[in-house]
Parts: sequence; structure tokens; C-alpha cells
Amino acid sequence: MKTRSFKAPSGAKIDFTELGFGTAPLGNLYRALSETEAQATLQAAWDAGLRYIDTAPLYGLGLSETRINHFLRGKPRDSYVLSTKVGRLLEVCAPDQRTGICKFFETPTRREIYDYGHDGIMRSVEASLERLGIDRIDILFVHDIDVFNHKSVAARDEKVTELMKSGYGALVKLRDQGVIKAFGAGVNEWEVCEILAKQGDFDLFLLAGRYTLLEQESLSSFLPLCEKRGIGIVIGGAYNSGILASGAKPGAFYNYDPAPQHILDRVAGIEKICARHGVKLVEAALRFPLVHPAVVTVIPGASRPEEVALNMQALAADIPAALWAELKAEGFIRRDAPVPGGK
Repeated sequence: MKTRSFKAPSGAKIDFTELGFGTAPLGNLYRALSETEAQATLQAAWDAGLRYIDTAPLYGLGLSETRINHFLRGKPRDSYVLSTKVGRLLEVCAPDQRTGICKFFETPTRREIYDYGHDGIMRSVEASLERLGIDRIDILFVHDIDVFNHKSVAARDEKVTELMKSGYGALVKLRDQGVIKAFGAGVNEWEVCEILAKQGDFDLFLLAGRYTLLEQESLSSFLPLCEKRGIGIVIGGAYNSGILASGAKPGAFYNYDPAPQHILDRVAGIEKICARHGVKLVEAALRFPLVHPAVVTVIPGASRPEEVALNMQALAADIPAALWAELKAEGFIRRDAPVPGGK
């Protein structure tokens, strides 16, 4: 597995494997996994050479982090890179008040409390260190400080203000003390990443679903800003919640919901071009974001060892330059989007 050495604006050096491992599925996202299944999937990712693992308290309400604890126990701490997230605290609650009902299955009975303040971030890190069973975390991402989760621009802006006036100081302190190497935000919207980048000293952003074969609006201002400032980008949601892996079939998911018709039509057009060049849609979708100079890794998730193998096969695919040229000519990807072999 190829690695990409990243030097953060703060000076920290982090070596990412080109492909990382997103662990939301290990939190029983959409279906319950047995412990055996979860550990087998982690082992498959490790055996494939993936050494960057991303998790969060939200994923299974602590379950993903505790499963990673089980897997990483005994492995040298410098043999992997690990990120988790802050911004949510988990509180014991009644079963019918649990966060993620019908989304996460067979999890601890906990509900989320958003807290982007200094003390909330410190409490969150302490709890994650206990669940993970480690002494330090490489990267902390402020989780879901966006309109999608907070329901309005005004509410998002309140959370951004809370972070920058209070929680940001905790992140800087943790980085200065060596508890973490770097920090950023992990969100589904590039706009708030740009707001944060202009207000503070952020090292990386985990951008989910907003720089993909299907969407490149972030090329207008955000990604050029990151390239100029040396800010790294971790790409999550490279398949846009599934449709760029499954294709434009009935029931395909986009942004965590069934895909609307205009998205199905656009993906179908991309599929036709891929087919003309003998390339699978999933292969083009995984390769495309890796080419941007600010991107340090892509982190598809997996819930079975077979899915890890499919991701590895997609990464290894030979994709002709003519495919990218036709996608640009037909308006499916922006003309200014970096592609293999040049713009």
C-alpha cells in the first residue's frame, strides 16, 4: 500500500496510507455486525496494508471505538494512524431516547449531546481514549458542525462561534501537549470547512461526499485555499453514500437517502462512459479524488472482508486517460478537476 507523507501547517508529520479505513459500519450502521465479523473486517483491512483508521463516538454510540480497542491491542502505537472526533458527548438514556434508532443497531443505550466548548471537547477526548485503550490520538476532527445536522445556517453559525470562542482553545492545548498531532473538522459540507479554515489554524479536514466523481463544487474556492495553505484533505463518502459503488439502480443511496431522479440520471450517464472504456464505476469513483494535490487519503468503509477486497481491487484498476477526457467533455466532471495524467 502506497503512503503519503503529510506535513501539517502546525509542523506535525503524518504518514497516511493512500487508502484508509472508515469504521462507521463497525458501529452497526444499517445492520448489526457480530464481534467476529467486525474483527475479521478490521483484520482484512490490516492485511491489505491499510494503516489509517478513522472512527467517532457517534459510530455505534461508542461501539466502533471499543471494537478498534480490541483489534489494536498489542500493536505498536506507531504502526498506525488513528483519528476520532469531538463535538458530541454520549449520555446514558432510556432505550426509546437512544440516538440513531433505525440507523445504528444493537448499540449501547446512549443519546448524543452536542458540545463544541472547551470542557466538552476535553471530556470527549478523555472518553475516547478510554474506549480506544490508547494514550494518544493522531487526529481529532470536530464532528458535524454543519447545516445538515444543526438544521439552519444560523444554528450552524452559533456552533462555529462556540467552537472558535471555547473549544478551539482545547484543540490547540491538546496539540501543544502532544495528546494529538493535528486537528480539523469532519463534515459533509465544504462551506463550513472554508469558514473554519479562515478563522483558525486547522491542519486537516475530513470532507465526506463533497469532492467526488459526482460533485466538485468545492473546487471553486475551498480546495484551492487548502492547497495554498498546506491543509490536508481526507476524503470520506467517495461513493456518495453508495450510488457510485452500486450504480444508478432502484433504491440506490445518495447522501444517506434514496437517490432522487436527477442524481440517478447523472450517475447513469457517468456509468455509460465508464462502460465504453471498460472501467467499473466504482473504480473511477475511488481513483478520482485521490489525484487532487490536497488529498492525503480516501477512507471507504466496509462491513465485511469481501468489501475490503473489492475496495483494493478498485484501487488497483487500470483506468485509461481517455475516460477522464470524455467525462470532462460531456460535463460530468469539471474541466479544472485534476485527473490522472494531468488536467
